[in-house]
Formats: sequence, structure tokens, C-alpha cells
Amino acid sequence: MSGPYYTGCAVWAFKPWVGGFYPSGSQSKDFLQHYCDRLTAVEGNTTFYALPGADTVGRWAAVMPNDFRFCPKLPKFFSHQGPLLPRLPAAIAFAESLLPLGQRLGPIMVQLPPSYGPTRARDLTQFLNGWPRHHWPLAVEVRHSDWFKPSQAQHLNQLLQTLGVGRVLLDTRPVYETPGAADPQMGSERRKPRLPLHPVITAPFTIVRYIGHPHLPSNRPYWEAWIPRLRHWLDQGREVYFFAHCPEEINSPDMARQVYHQLQQTGANLPPLKWDQLAASRKELTDQPQQLSLL
Repeated sequence: MSGPYYTGCAVWAFKPWVGGFYPSGSQSKDFLQHYCDRLTAVEGNTTFYALPGADTVGRWAAVMPNDFRFCPKLPKFFSHQGPLLPRLPAAIAFAESLLPLGQRLGPIMVQLPPSYGPTRARDLTQFLNGWPRHHWPLAVEVRHSDWFKPSQAQHLNQLLQTLGVGRVLLDTRPVYETPGAADPQMGSERRKPRLPLHPVITAPFTIVRYIGHPHLPSNRPYWEAWIPRLRHWLDQGREVYFFAHCPEEINSPDMARQVYHQLQQTGANLPPLKWDQLAASRKELTDQPQQLSLL
């Protein structure tokens, strides 16, 4: 049985998408609705920077359809302020504040800073053991380079597998390794770390954060490696989340869409993408002959 596949971007509130990904004339209050009409998941980058109020969460729940998934990041107030364990009660309270989302709530991501290395493995273990994992699935993204050394990587993967916690798979290779191309993140205040890719599954689900090159053809060799891997995980019954990022954010939706189409071409059991269905219905309306007025 094929596992479910969810795809999207890091945000929905991006004004330059108006007139392309979003209809011309779209207002910011309608961005989430337009996004949910096209893609199936979003990485909750907004919660990394600010705690959402109850009214905000209620509005999200009212707009997001039941088959949509919101994968929030643990706020940086908890993940980037030293040890995790002292902040466990507040982190759980954050998860409880998202209860109105119901089944729309996907795995919560804990993005650890580059300063949080294997020397804090005990703190991480205690935090993960204290987290109510059966209520709120959790995925961890590590950014200290020592986590990627063979012995530390093995220890981390074993810990996550034992607890059923996911490992966020961050792929930044396209922006650093594309031949003959400068780093497209030059001048960006939020540069992604240059770290090796460890495509390891440690839970019944996986989250891929793909940082694509703005020159779309340059992503082809990376997609050619990702497509069979994603297909294999789906065939295993894994729940797969694929989030496309780009230093030029305007390209991110197209990246998610292209990977979805390539998966469909392999014969993966995926439903039609909402975005494609919407585009097809609009084309049908456009192609309809206009009825002559009787006035």
C-alpha cells in the first residue's frame, strides 16, 4: 500500500506569487486559501519566529481542508536558547495551542542551531523522551557538523529510530554544488548551512527540505536521485513530506509541482495535484464559447 505524499513550500504569505501562483489581484487575507487550493502541505516557518494566538490558529483551521497538512516549526524561543529540556513544558504548551487544527496538524519540526552539537546528546535524549510523541509526531533537524560524522550520525539515527522520531532531511547541495554557478544565496540573511545529505528514515514518516537552485534545469540531477528514493519510501507505506525552497522564493511552487509530476510519471499512486485540477477547470471555462446576450 502506497503511503501518502504531501508537498508544498515554506510559506504561503509571499506577495510576488500574485499574478502567477496566485490569481492576479489576490489580497493577503486570501493567500492561505489560494495556497490550500493548489498544494497539500506547508512548512510552518511562521511559528519559528512568533507564537500564533488562538484566533490565528482558529482562522488557519477554518481555511485548511481536512486533507491538508501544516508542519510547524518549534519556535526558536525554545530551540535556540540553549538546552531543550528546561523548555519542554512550554514546547508542549505550544503543541497544545495547535489542537484546533486537528488532523491537519502534521509532524512538528525541531530545527536545532549550529551551536547545538553532540555534546548535548543527553539533553536531546531527555527532551525527546519527555515529548508526548504519540500525540504529536516530531522530527529533528540538526545543523552542527559533528552530527554528520559516522559515529555521531549512527548514534543519532539509533536514538530517533528507537523513539520513532523523524529526521528532517535537509538537501542544500543544489545551491552549493551546481557546476559553473555562483551561490544564489549571496546577500541573503538566511543562508542555509552546507551540510552532507543523510537520507535516512527513522520514523513512519519523513520530511524532506529541498533547497533548489533558481535555474530550474540545474535541479535535474538532484531530482533524478530524489524521485526513485521518494517512490521507494511511498511503496514502503511511509508518509512523505516534500517541501521545496528556493533562494528566489517565486520558484518554489514550481519545484514542488515538477517533483510531483515526475513521481506521477513513475506510476506512483498519487491523486491529481490540486493545482493541476484548478488550472484544468479554469482552462475549460476559458475554452467555453461565450453565450450571446439577448439584450
